[in-house]
Amino acid sequence: MAIYSATKLFILFSLCFNFSFTVCHGRTIPSLPVRAVNLGGWLVTEGWIKPSLFDDIPNRDFLDGTQLQFKSVTIGKYLCAETGGGTIVVVNRTSVSGWETFRIWRINETSFNFRVFNKQFVGLDIAGNGIDIVAVEKTPGASETFEIVRNSNDLNRVRIKAPNGFFLQAKTDELVSADSEGNGGWGDDDPSVFLMTIGTRLQGDYQLTNGYGPFKAPQIMKEHYNTYIVENDFEFISKNGLDAVRIPVGWWIASDPTPPKPYVGGSLIALDNAFQWARKYGIKVILDLHAAPGSQNGFEHSSSRDGFVEWGQTDDSIKETVDVIDFLTARYAKNPRLFAVQLINEPLASGVSLETVTKFYRAGYDAVRKHSQTAYVVLADRLGSGNVKELFPLASELSKPVVDVHYYNLFSSIFDNLTVEQNIEYVYNNRTRELNDILTANDAPLILIGEWVAEWQVRDATKEDYQRYADAQLKVFGRATFGWAYWTLKNVNRHWSMEWMINNGYIKL
Repeated sequence: MAIYSATKLFILFSLCFNFSFTVCHGRTIPSLPVRAVNLGGWLVTEGWIKPSLFDDIPNRDFLDGTQLQFKSVTIGKYLCAETGGGTIVVVNRTSVSGWETFRIWRINETSFNFRVFNKQFVGLDIAGNGIDIVAVEKTPGASETFEIVRNSNDLNRVRIKAPNGFFLQAKTDELVSADSEGNGGWGDDDPSVFLMTIGTRLQGDYQLTNGYGPFKAPQIMKEHYNTYIVENDFEFISKNGLDAVRIPVGWWIASDPTPPKPYVGGSLIALDNAFQWARKYGIKVILDLHAAPGSQNGFEHSSSRDGFVEWGQTDDSIKETVDVIDFLTARYAKNPRLFAVQLINEPLASGVSLETVTKFYRAGYDAVRKHSQTAYVVLADRLGSGNVKELFPLASELSKPVVDVHYYNLFSSIFDNLTVEQNIEYVYNNRTRELNDILTANDAPLILIGEWVAEWQVRDATKEDYQRYADAQLKVFGRATFGWAYWTLKNVNRHWSMEWMINNGYIKL
């Protein structure tokens, strides 16, 4: 009776103070805050996490989204989509920026479209003489399909073959035409020769599956889904002081086993397995829609094709994304391991308005609640907004809301030259202050630090340095009311791998 009374008092106390708990084998165990790890690089791939996935792609210098610049060897200036697109292509710029950068859409390993700054595609002027080069079409077709022919002795010397069978040549600063036979050698006197610079690359799901093509990609992805995360990983998680996983998924999972090309099936079966393993080892699951249709942030981890943000620009893309949330929640609502559904990951503030995100969050929340009254609903703050609390008014209207923030001592120049001690002090001082500000705000929802890592810009740091740095984050982030999730369980970059960090004594929970 004394045990029952104590449990009852704890339940009343927890309800009053918004704590969550479960009862297991007669013991009352808090469900919040969670100590989680992300299963990144699995159902949403990223080349930097597992580079070997991309090793065998033919002609892999030219994957979707790769940014190229072309400098004429005769004129000494760069190809440019005048005004960023919508008119002619010229060759009159002495330096490169957005207008002089062309983003690849890969048709196959030898044929490509080139997308320009304002999202038009380079093509033949079929409305004119049929040989001048323009960038006017919003949708690419046969007239916008080119080949890149490289000099075998110098791969940065290229010719660009147009769909009419001729090569582009820079006749003057203002005239680029497709009427060269390209047989003048590779010297600096041939106007059809350009010096190519390869800039930013993307290595996400779109690049991976489109790069391998419809026959090879299914084999590659099946092997990856079946071997990268396995049951033993959930056992490892359970035995090492973690109680939850945040699982990034892509929007195409809702169309499994036959998602739109170039995506391939298999991720849904893998997610089903994850829920079975989570149930066996008592692990909570946070489902995270990491990649939305059209990409919500332009990065490879949102499966962007070319780096542009195109999610949320139409009602159709929002509806399609809500349908994915509806599908996932309906599938797992009755599974006791479904703990939370994150509606989207890191929408980019410069590409997605607060109004758009709010509209989506309301609809996504309703989709979750249609199937589950118990799952928490996680709202990600907009990347680069500088104001986590902009979502608080919306969250105050919802039941069981969580706001997700990500803390890295990376990705900003302010961290580039910090010492070991300065990084640790930044965590104890700045991160504590940031957390205090949001945790004590009026109508503050539960806060999840959905991504953090014990990596930094410090060179030649010792094991003890990493241990102190990780411990500082564990102590500070442990105050987050919903909990935290390390990025990520496995990674070839060892400090990004929680498995490696635990096995080698860098992190102790």
